[in-house]
Amino acid sequence: MRLAEIIELRPVPAAGLLATLTRRCPLSCAHCSTSSGTRGEDTPAAALRRFVGGFTAGNRPEVLMLTGGEPLLRPALVGELAMLAASAGTRTSVLSGMFFAADGRVPDRIMRALGHVEHFSASIDVFHEREVPRAAAFRAVHLIMESGVDVSFHVVGDSVDDPYLADITASIRAEFRDRAAVLVNHVRPVGRAAGWAAARTVQADGAGAKPAPCAMAAWPVVAFDGTITACCNQGVVDARPVPEHLRLGHIATDDWTRIRSRCQDSPVLRTIRTAGVASCADCRGLARRPAALAAAERTGSRPVAGAMDALGARLQRDAGAEVLMRRYGSKPYAPLVLLGGPVDEEAPA
Repeated sequence: MRLAEIIELRPVPAAGLLATLTRRCPLSCAHCSTSSGTRGEDTPAAALRRFVGGFTAGNRPEVLMLTGGEPLLRPALVGELAMLAASAGTRTSVLSGMFFAADGRVPDRIMRALGHVEHFSASIDVFHEREVPRAAAFRAVHLIMESGVDVSFHVVGDSVDDPYLADITASIRAEFRDRAAVLVNHVRPVGRAAGWAAARTVQADGAGAKPAPCAMAAWPVVAFDGTITACCNQGVVDARPVPEHLRLGHIATDDWTRIRSRCQDSPVLRTIRTAGVASCADCRGLARRPAALAAAERTGSRPVAGAMDALGARLQRDAGAEVLMRRYGSKPYAPLVLLGGPVDEEAPA
């Protein structure tokens, strides 16, 4: 499963489920959006197994994305969830900070877990490289690729002119001969970077932007305590209570059928996905603006709203992964998400 396939599904309501497995991580990267560390909560394993085990061939997400913290601190759970998902036809992707790869190897317990997933994405940036050397991370990713798993890299830098981004993307392309896709983002002032990155962010959190359709309100997100939100923004995932219009349920009490229905049929979420909001902060703040929330409810309840939501998702999906990443990632590097698979002599420049 190539990275572009996953990204193309991102605007489609309930086409994917993003599940955090733990807030723990042995690395201490200065830009960590979740402020993960050696201590932190684990998402309840039994509830996760029950929830994913409720997928059926006729009612399931296309993609299950496992993240953290560091999801591979729980390799047995990664393997179990991937197998449960596969039994219903759902494919699994894992995003890892590569904590295990400092010597260039992949421990057996982790390789066994990855044997059940269809895609593996490695985070690499100037912060990760201080703890896991680039050459070691590359060697480990080669081993994972050779095991038959499709691979990609998730890279972040300060800005489009950050020389690190030019260096690392060129290095990845040369090392993997364009068989590994690269998703490039910029550091955001959230989590551990909330203080120091704010000064470098020219337009933080969409400030000053015009309302635009939001693809990030399409996939349910399982937070560390099992709460399911309608948005992957860290401010939503960490907020308690979650703004009611962005709370879909909980893995201990709800099943996928109910969560999928709430995600697809919520009038407010339909409005956010089609008409949009100016910023993530404005979206979170709807709960404090009763008139605006009521207007979104009315707009999303109109008979045509469901059809407009579906049409918008289809148009965004048809536009392709590169177009979506021009909106949500680093524009100059957006074509790199199309890499992957067999060596392509005409790969994006």
